Amino acid sequence: MAFFGLIGNDEKLASTTYSDRESASERAARRRREGHHRSAAAADREGQAWENAERARHNRGGRWRR
Repeated sequence: MAFFGLIGNDEKLASTTYSDRESASERAARRRREGHHRSAAAADREGQAWENAERARHNRGGRWRR
């Protein structure tokens, strides 16, 4: 029976069949990393905008600041 020849060699078959493809777990991990990177970049931009606004507020000057 040909069926019994398939038992035990599933890893070998998978390595030859799907060797050039990304696994689902690798894809999920990559997407999590990319998602974190995007949110970190957005936080950096927000922090820079806050810093620029604070610097502008302090540099505005006025009656009491000279």
